[in-house]
Amino acid sequence: MSISVESFFLDSGAVGTLQARIQQMVAQGILSGRFRRGERLPSSRMMAQHLGVSRITVTLAYTELVADDYLIARGRSGYYVSGNAPEPPAFTATRAQTGTVDWSRTIGQRFTPGLSLDKPSDWADYRYPFIYGQADKTLFDSANWRLCALRALGMRDFGALTADYFDGDDPQLVEFISRQTLPRRGIVANPDEILITMGAQNALWLSAQVLLNSRRRAAIEDPCYPALRNILTQSRCHLSVVPVDQDGLPPDDLPPDIDVVFTTPSHQCPTATTMPLDRRKALIDQAETQDFIIVEDDYEFEMSFLKSPSPSLKSLDQHGRVIYVGSFSKSLFPGLRLGYLVGPEPFIREARALRATVLRHPPGHIQRTTSYYLSLGHYDALIRRMSRAYHERRGILETALHKHNLRIAGQSNSGGSSVWVRMPDGTDTTVLALQLRAQGVLVEPGAPFFASETPPTEYLRLAYSSIPASRIAEGVQLIAQALR
Repeated sequence: MSISVESFFLDSGAVGTLQARIQQMVAQGILSGRFRRGERLPSSRMMAQHLGVSRITVTLAYTELVADDYLIARGRSGYYVSGNAPEPPAFTATRAQTGTVDWSRTIGQRFTPGLSLDKPSDWADYRYPFIYGQADKTLFDSANWRLCALRALGMRDFGALTADYFDGDDPQLVEFISRQTLPRRGIVANPDEILITMGAQNALWLSAQVLLNSRRRAAIEDPCYPALRNILTQSRCHLSVVPVDQDGLPPDDLPPDIDVVFTTPSHQCPTATTMPLDRRKALIDQAETQDFIIVEDDYEFEMSFLKSPSPSLKSLDQHGRVIYVGSFSKSLFPGLRLGYLVGPEPFIREARALRATVLRHPPGHIQRTTSYYLSLGHYDALIRRMSRAYHERRGILETALHKHNLRIAGQSNSGGSSVWVRMPDGTDTTVLALQLRAQGVLVEPGAPFFASETPPTEYLRLAYSSIPASRIAEGVQLIAQALR
């Protein structure tokens, strides 16, 4: 029996190449039982005409399905569903009913609303995406990343690809971080003082779990990264919120009974303010005097295109009181989800044990690919290219903001990828952001970064990491027009 060509259609919402989508379409038909063993598929020519694709695309898809034993090729006769193809389940799947479970009572802990930040998945479709933390495909070195990924798939790296490290990490990546990355921040660390994490957020979670409990007190900056505030709330520790000023976190405002302080001294999140050196030293001294630990999130230190970055808190620490959080997700791409923790061996040992109970370790292939990308010099070349582009874009953004009398509220001394802008009194930037979307302008309201239930509404974070330089001035003009 032949399967009618009208039985096939491509899902317009599916992702992947045409070849992959055709493979998926045929495989799903077999797995669902619509196409049965021995039935003949339409010829590649007929299928290509029906789907509106090239014949070679269909032929390649059929060939892959033959290799996976979904199909068989019979000389000049065509392609048939293989006798060894997976059989559909013998039972009929039914949708579970709501039932009588009272989930409002059954759920033991609540983790919503999560990040509290609105990150549209279609951000790249906006003409003016002043959106933070996304990769710019015009800057990313995809060719060399692909080569490094292929190299990591080779037999020479078979162990790194397939091994269960249990609670360990790729030694090649750890060595590079120890010998190349950390010294640039003035940090000296042995391999047993470094732990690879699933991004900086995972590192912050591990730190909170190891250092805090319901009897201890943590201090965070206000405003701050919303996910960190959620992490600490879920840890059930006592939480003190310390407003930042023009120089970042003020040590004198910390409560006397603090156990752990979380801070972003290089680029305060979200104001981008850089903490001065004298304040960094004062915070270190106060940690020793009051006997508390500092967790330093040193994100974006690589983006220092205005001048050299200030020394990290970890590099100034003489008493082992600073836990250092680094990440490759901002400088490479957010989907990488790769960061690292640096701290005294007793802390790293506990964090490693906790990580092993949750996810064991980040995927070996990702670690080895990143290791090659770093060690072959591609990463430094990427940082230089991004820094030049960010420097240009920031200059254009600052000029455009000044032209329309919009004020930057937080000023980074070294660079970064965003600015913190204060709109005129009475502006509700949440409403403004919704209005701007209709004009293709994507901005981030500042309210979610504040801990207060009635946060200030006048702030915006404008990022220049993902918007072309040629569109920045026009985008700012649209923001100014919306304000008027």
